[in-house]
Amino acid sequence: MLVIVVENAPPRLRGRLAVWLLEVRAGVYVGKVSRRVREMIWANVTEGIAEGNAVMVWSTNTESGFDFQTLGPNRRIPAEMDGLKLVSFLPETNEKDEDTGH
Repeated sequence: MLVIVVENAPPRLRGRLAVWLLEVRAGVYVGKVSRRVREMIWANVTEGIAEGNAVMVWSTNTESGFDFQTLGPNRRIPAEMDGLKLVSFLPETNEKDEDTGH
């Protein structure tokens, strides 16, 4: 099983993803592909994401039963702890604090 979620992705990339995977919701693509095809799809996402962001999750033989990788700006970032891949959150940026330097 493979799941890719894109945000703020160009229409061309979304159309390309729809060729290989089923778009079950806006920006959410699901399918069952080989490792080689998964890597080719991710290469296309990397080339075409522009200012957007993406996450790819796939089934694999790990403790959690899946693995994932991310691309582009997002508050959620992968963090590995004791061999498990978890998600860490960056602090929210506050425009008011940025303007005043506080």
